Amino acid sequence: MLAAAIVVVSTTGFAADRRVGVSGAGAGAGPGGANAAGAVTTLEQALVQAYQNNPQINAQRAVVRATDENVPQALAGYRPRISGSYNYGVQWTETTTETQVPVVGTNRSRSVSRTYPSTVGAQLQQNIFNGFQTANRTRQAESQVFAARETLRVIEQTVLLDAATVYMNVLRDTAVLELQRRNVEVIQEQLRQTRDRFNVGEVTRTDVAQAESRVAAAQSQFLSAQANLTTSRAAFRRVIGVDPGRLSNGTPVDRFVPRSLDLAVAQGQAENPSVTAAEYGVDVAQLQVRVNEGSLYPVVTLTGSVQQSWGQTETVLDNMNASVVGQITVPIYQGGQEYALIRQAKETVGQRRLELAQNRDQARANVVQSWGQLDAAKAQIDATRSQVTAAEIALNGVREEARVGQRTTLDVLNATQELLNARVALVTAQRDRVVASYTLLSAVGRLSVPVLGLQVPLYDPMIHYQQVRDAWIGIRTPDGR
Repeated sequence: MLAAAIVVVSTTGFAADRRVGVSGAGAGAGPGGANAAGAVTTLEQALVQAYQNNPQINAQRAVVRATDENVPQALAGYRPRISGSYNYGVQWTETTTETQVPVVGTNRSRSVSRTYPSTVGAQLQQNIFNGFQTANRTRQAESQVFAARETLRVIEQTVLLDAATVYMNVLRDTAVLELQRRNVEVIQEQLRQTRDRFNVGEVTRTDVAQAESRVAAAQSQFLSAQANLTTSRAAFRRVIGVDPGRLSNGTPVDRFVPRSLDLAVAQGQAENPSVTAAEYGVDVAQLQVRVNEGSLYPVVTLTGSVQQSWGQTETVLDNMNASVVGQITVPIYQGGQEYALIRQAKETVGQRRLELAQNRDQARANVVQSWGQLDAAKAQIDATRSQVTAAEIALNGVREEARVGQRTTLDVLNATQELLNARVALVTAQRDRVVASYTLLSAVGRLSVPVLGLQVPLYDPMIHYQQVRDAWIGIRTPDGR
């Protein structure tokens, strides 16, 4: 009977260790119950695997590294530009002259010359002043780097939350599948007993039909639970990168969030990476205004050049020229394009500020919603535990009454289904308790490896930034590509 089924929902020790007691027995187990090679068995392992191997995180890390290169590109405005040139060719000249000679008359002559001119030159150009455009571009590039890092935090939080969710989904669906399997066994046993009683005339054919209907329904629910578990395992592999093993219980993480809703909202609006990324977006837009305003300022450059040439003519064997020239270019009117760019950039600043306000409002809404979901999940666990206890008592009572003829077979079947529903609800509530705690931690911007205390090397974007910031030359990336 269902009351004697293996316990798949822990009802003890929850207050002590705050663990959700969804049993992972059989999740990903092979023959004899052995785990598959390299399979994940704990929630911490799942988070570590996702942090290290998830392609979405690794792709965003590559975006951050690519954004780092904007800084040396901006700094190039401070550095000299040096170019060299070389040319070599053949020059053929044919000249015909005509002169008037007294007595003799006209004297015509023709001369032909062939030279092989060659020239080697070098030029150095140094920017002296360009309306502070280089300085503003550098600060803008640095703000873009900071924004990319905050976006990376967004992706990391999203992936870690997805990893926790799919982990708990596999636990839940494994437990539900076991409940449904035992329910099929219980209903089949009930059908056998009903048929025996029908054969001795204690019940009617209607009771047998009702039991047969419930067996078919239980089998259908079992198959549906199998499909749900298969889907959850596929999502587990997609997010975490490996198959689930025999999963252990998950632990809520709401101990890392503030103890009051007001503090959580304040922290979410200040530390949520979506908000901080939007703040850097405002800085980038403001600096673009200054860059565009720099086009209205004079530009001062210093140019030095040297050129050595040979064989330009038959009489000049070689020649060398060298010069140093300072130039001031004052823009007067360039068709109005520069003014349009400035106005456009200012409108973009307004857009970014509105997006920042929108992100803060969204962060607040996410914190409040997650807080409410967590409170609801805690209450649902207490309620469904009471429901399971009451349903167990009711089922035992209905069975005893059915033996003495005070209850029908349908009453027993209904009580059995109510107990199953209560146990499934408890498993679901315990899953929701863990997922809601991770969702709340993400909403306040603290779902990260250091906060969770995961034993995994932390990805530090500063390492690559420092490697490329002051690089003057080189086409290879720091990792050798």
